[in-house]
Amino acid sequence: MSDPSGDVAHIMEVGFGFWPSKVLLTAVELEVFTRLSGRSMTGEELGRTLALHPRGLWDFFDALVALGFLDRDGDGATARYKNTAATAQFLDKNLPSYIGGIFEMGSQRLFRFWADLGEALRTGRPQNEVKHTGKSIFEALYANEAGLEQFMSAMRGISAPNFRALAEKFDFSKYRTLCDVGGATAQLSTLVASRHPHLQCVSFDLPPVEPIARRWIAKASLSDRVQTVSGNFFEQALPRADVITMGMILHDWNLEKKQQLIRLAYEALPAGGAFIAIENLIDDARRENAFGLMMSLNMLIEFGDAFDFTGADFWTWCQPVGFKRYEVLPLAGACSAAIAYK
Repeated sequence: MSDPSGDVAHIMEVGFGFWPSKVLLTAVELEVFTRLSGRSMTGEELGRTLALHPRGLWDFFDALVALGFLDRDGDGATARYKNTAATAQFLDKNLPSYIGGIFEMGSQRLFRFWADLGEALRTGRPQNEVKHTGKSIFEALYANEAGLEQFMSAMRGISAPNFRALAEKFDFSKYRTLCDVGGATAQLSTLVASRHPHLQCVSFDLPPVEPIARRWIAKASLSDRVQTVSGNFFEQALPRADVITMGMILHDWNLEKKQQLIRLAYEALPAGGAFIAIENLIDDARRENAFGLMMSLNMLIEFGDAFDFTGADFWTWCQPVGFKRYEVLPLAGACSAAIAYK
């Protein structure tokens, strides 16, 4: 029998996991990695640049070193801090590879809402803005274009590796058209169109999103092959296409609306068409993908009745509407594409 005392370190690490989380989230929020772009600074120099009180400087910066998010040359007051290769690439706000937008949102919103996980589990009700203002997350986000664009930019960072992996791994050669439902900034459409010049793509989302998407499409110089269509996917048919994609869309809704979206996708596809749902799919045995399971808890906090799911769950919803077969394609990290064929 194994000695349970050996698991104490793991228990302590997870139990106090909010400590390193908030250190990293705060560093992103303060733009530590952006200020260090291409250079090194002493602790005092970096502290002045960030307008921080001297009490916490060394603990904060050295904690980032110990956690592997900063490098440090030397010791003591003359030591110089700099980005690691990873933080230089992914957490410098001025680079297109920046993924920190989602961490900014995590620091400003989700960190506080997760403090009420126990209440969410007891009541089944969301614990975000709706609890305090009566407005859902989408109502709050769509209230003004600046806030909406900030949210869209945050989602771009976390979605890019998965959409890029889909463009590389899925065989698009037999298809000619794609419609990305809930396309936001048209990121999936532009990445797939860039990789596959024979495809014509449509990014479908609500009317307030369209001008944002058009700007990103123009920035990618793809206005000739990526178009935008405005609408509400619960109130109208989806644009017809050989491939229908939904990136992190299904998990936002309860079972009834998930099934409605799957049916709409089926109706928009020709025979042989493919419906691709990109999600943090939970493994079928629900033992391994901790991130997917915690994402589902996040959906509880954000929406109440929304949830993430397994590939097997997805297939049980796809079969009744007529899909013939399905597969799961691993993408980046904990994310996969659940693919159903008509």
